[in-house]
This record gives sequence, structure tokens and C-alpha cells, in this order.
Amino acid sequence: MTNSDNTFAAVPGCAPTARVAPLAAARASVVQSLRIHSGARVPFSVEFNPPRDAAGEARLWRTVREFERMHPAFVSMTYGAGGSTKDRTARITGQLAQQTTLLPVAHLTAVGHSIAELRALVGSYADCGIRNILVLRGDPPGDPLGAWERHPDGVAYAEELVRIVRDLGDFKVGVASFPQGHHRSPDLATDTAHLAAKLRAGADYSITQMFFDVEHYLRLRDRVAAHDPIEGAKPIIPELMPITSLRTVQRAVELSGRELPPAVLARLRRAAGDGPEENKAAVRAAGIEIATEMAQRLIDEGAPCLHFITLNFAKATTEVLTNLGYRVTAAPLSA
Repeated sequence: MTNSDNTFAAVPGCAPTARVAPLAAARASVVQSLRIHSGARVPFSVEFNPPRDAAGEARLWRTVREFERMHPAFVSMTYGAGGSTKDRTARITGQLAQQTTLLPVAHLTAVGHSIAELRALVGSYADCGIRNILVLRGDPPGDPLGAWERHPDGVAYAEELVRIVRDLGDFKVGVASFPQGHHRSPDLATDTAHLAAKLRAGADYSITQMFFDVEHYLRLRDRVAAHDPIEGAKPIIPELMPITSLRTVQRAVELSGRELPPAVLARLRRAAGDGPEENKAAVRAAGIEIATEMAQRLIDEGAPCLHFITLNFAKATTEVLTNLGYRVTAAPLSA
């Protein structure tokens, strides 16, 4: 797929002459990479966020290089609500494909976009050598829990977007899954049916919303397998966020429409203390312990990969991996 007919808009920095690293790895699929990286340890992967400014971008690239030495199965780059970081997401994901040895997965959300715009962005990813796309319906801009409105010329469900991406060429597609059910789903049965439909539409795997009770992940896996054994055999990758701040994690969970499990919240509050300011060092230590315990349970239960939310820092994820016995060669920055 090319932009020779002006159907697709080019992404800055993604001209063919800009390629400095072989793109064979970028053309592999996430599922293939999981198989390649499955050995003595369960593979891991990491998620980055588009930086807000030049200083944030410099920090992101330092973190990228740290993780590059750890050989994750893949890395993903998020996409702001309503496409608020669309251009930055596309540019940096393209640079990951062209300037590193990492396997990048580009996020693509339906909210706020026409089908033509979505096709154009997929084309720009293709021009960068990116073949792995995580398809999401997306949250409304401003209030993630607010009313979701379909673009007049867009799609209503991620299932439709999966089909669009697959029809555009040789793309490998992932989708989101929700261990406690999506907050807009009326019940778990409906949520399970939606996930199975996305997988049947052509998705190869799913990555969960972050969670803090492994039982929710295990029950999700059971539900999908019972609903559709064929689709249930596809990888369901658990997403973990090592907690480094009580305030930050409470806000993140609130925006997802969920709550922290009482036992986890009590543990973090004990670490935070009763003072006017939380004991950040104690909360961080507790958060690393919780993430390590969850990751080990997931490994024991046969999870296909551990996907870490990094917030563009390497240290917390590196500590968890070290606790689990992974060989870590990077020297992570503080965070």
C-alpha cells in the first residue's frame, strides 16, 4: 500500500530514505514475536505514551533505548482521546519501526474520525513499515466516561474497524479486552460476546485493560474460551501497571470506570501513611511488590506475555522483571 494516489497522508520522518534499521522485525506479527520470545521466560512487552514536549520526547527515547537492550516481544504507542496525539503517535511509532530493532504496535482509535481519516492513518503506518495495529473504539475526549458519539462518517464499534484495517492490506490486528467487562457493557456476557466478535472479525490477539486482581483476568480467559473455543485460543495479553503513586493509580483506575480492589487499596494506604503527603517511597515499594506478585501468578497461570504500562520510564518495570528473575541489562533512569 502506498500514498501514490494521495489516498494516504504521509507521516513526517517516514520517507523510505529515512530507514536506518532493517524493517523485517517490524513486519513480523505480535503473535509470531511471542512465539520467538517464548523460551525460559514468558515474554514481556511495554507501552509508551506520546510525549507532551521536547523534554518528554528526549526522556522517552532514553527509555526506548533502555528497553531495546532488554528485547521485549513488542512495544506499543498509545493514541490520545479523540485523536489528540494522532500526529505525534504516528511519527514516533514510525521512528520506532525505522530507527530501532523493536517491534512497534500502533494504536488506532475510532472516536472522532471518519473512515477516510482512519484509512489515511493506516496508510501512513504502512509507509513507515508498520504492520501491527491495536484497534480500539476509544474514549470520548475530555471525559473518558462521558457519552460516546459516533463520527457521522465513522464507525460505531471496534469490530468494524478491525475489518477495515484487515481489508486494507497485510496488517496484524490486536484489540482491547476487559477483565471486569467494559464499563459501557450491560453485563459480562455481553462484553464477552463483543470481544469474541472482534476476534472473529480478524483480530489475532487482545491486550487487557489494566487490572489489579489476577482472578479477573483468569475469569475473562475462561469466559472467552467457553463462549467461543476457537477465538478463546488466541492470546489474551494481561496489562500491568507497577504502582509508583497512590494518587496516580487511583486517578487512572477511576478514568477506566473501575475501582482498586479493597485489599490492594488497603495495602497502598498503609504504605502511604496518615500524613498530609503520601509516603511516596513506601507506596512505590508496595506497588513494585504487588506488580511482582501479580506477574508471577500470571506466569504460573500460563499468560502468553506480560504487558507493562511504563509511563515512559523504565525503572519500575525493570525492577519487577528483575524480581521475577529476568536478565536485565539496562541501567534504568529514576521513576
